[in-house]
Amino acid sequence: MRQNYSDGVDVRNLELSLNKLTATLGDPTRRSIYLRIRSAQEPLTAAIVAKEFGIHPNVARHHLDRLADEGYLEVTRRRQSGKSGPGAGRPAKCYASTDKEIDLRFPTRRLDLLVDLLVRTVMRLAPEDGTEVALDIGRDFGRDLANRLDLDPADDMFETVAAMLRHEGFEIVVEGDKLLTRYCPFGASSFEHPEVLCALDRGIMAGIFDVIAPSQAATLEANLGPSHACVTSL
Repeated sequence: MRQNYSDGVDVRNLELSLNKLTATLGDPTRRSIYLRIRSAQEPLTAAIVAKEFGIHPNVARHHLDRLADEGYLEVTRRRQSGKSGPGAGRPAKCYASTDKEIDLRFPTRRLDLLVDLLVRTVMRLAPEDGTEVALDIGRDFGRDLANRLDLDPADDMFETVAAMLRHEGFEIVVEGDKLLTRYCPFGASSFEHPEVLCALDRGIMAGIFDVIAPSQAATLEANLGPSHACVTSL
């Protein structure tokens, strides 16, 4: 039985990893719940998850407990905000994400190298205007994203944008009237010209709000530090 290719991928171990991962995160609802909790500022209860996803609390609890059993979430106990003392009731069971990594080793694709080479291409073709080119491309993409939205005036604009960008792979949360991107979606700090990728990110945000809030200008404060978020505000 052939199990290994020349690039070192152990097919049997890959199959086992895939089976285990899909058993836990293959369900679309459970995967969305995991991503929601991963991006949350504080632990969430089953009741909150059930309300947000429009499912029965028992169903929400089943998904949450399964994620906790597999090590993707941890369970904590917290009292409701503002309540304390004997009459405050039992602390609520809450769920928070853990540091468990989802690690599947596929044949090397070197997408990081591709990004680096594309950035260098932009800077070679337009050395004086590379960031402006990236800004324009990002803005066009942001407008395309926003034009797909079916935005209800009653919806929270920032929450809607955050949900859309999470679907695109951004780790982004809402804090008041700001959007916080915890980790750069392009890994800008790892490349030779991070300013080009930051311009691309700024363009995406600007393009989104060009469509959904044309009377207001979106600004993104980039931060390449690993412990700080990029901040988008109007």
